[in-house]
Amino acid sequence: MKYVILAALIGTMGGAALADGHAAKPMVLAMDQSVANGIVSAEMIAANENGWMVVHRTDANMKPGPVVGYAPLRAGDNADVAAILMEAVAPGDMLMLMVHGEAGGNSTGVFEYTLGAKEDGPIKIDGKLVMRVITAM
Repeated sequence: MKYVILAALIGTMGGAALADGHAAKPMVLAMDQSVANGIVSAEMIAANENGWMVVHRTDANMKPGPVVGYAPLRAGDNADVAAILMEAVAPGDMLMLMVHGEAGGNSTGVFEYTLGAKEDGPIKIDGKLVMRVITAM
């Protein structure tokens, strides 16, 4: 009985932590998908702060390339995040869906990042980018 109550209490506390906008660990959950409709999406993104899901081109070297789309994120869990692609993406192209912050720019709520800039730049945890690579179908 004590274990059941403790498990319920822990479950309730975990839900409260997420409900007030604080994600446990930043992450991107996305799968290979069709982009024929001009949109790429992530099933879930957890972010520690307001920011952006930024869609970069990439390749087998797994380095972020030019930005081809972006969508706003709220601190906490974000479900079904969709970005409109700003240029054509062909089946087989690799895309990196990356979490960027909303810091260092001139305007809040305006995506200001350009490749290599610090404004609205990538979020890193333990020196690693928070991202997922998918293949367009």
